[in-house]
Amino acid sequence: MQYLHTMVRVSDLEASLDFYCRKLGMVEVSRKEAPQGRFTLVFLAAPGDADQASASKSPLLELTYNWDPEEYSAGRNFGHLAFRVDDIYGLCQKLMDDGVTINRPPRDGHMAFVRSPDGISIELLQKGDSLPPAEPWQSMENIGTW
Repeated sequence: MQYLHTMVRVSDLEASLDFYCRKLGMVEVSRKEAPQGRFTLVFLAAPGDADQASASKSPLLELTYNWDPEEYSAGRNFGHLAFRVDDIYGLCQKLMDDGVTINRPPRDGHMAFVRSPDGISIELLQKGDSLPPAEPWQSMENIGTW
């Protein structure tokens, strides 16, 4: 068995691509327009996985955009997407500077949670050992749910 991808439905493709690519740093590796089915599929990979993903050796994130408007509930049964990051403090600061709410700050220098524009919970995990606790993260409160 080989893990291929996780699919999430998105209500605004451009807002989602802005979040996942520009703000989070993922890379678009392929796109499929299906006019007869009235949907667009966009496959994303983490930057370090982009070369492998195009050869189907790394898992991908599939954004499914249905052209006809639908309302998607934010069910917690989905769980979350998880990404290993080189500098959790640096990425969280960049996300905050870009207007993203840090729902669970990286107080421990190891783990944080944010949400996509469609309410998908995203876990960020520090690569290697946890970073030493630091401000402002150590004093930040949780916001909302993740």
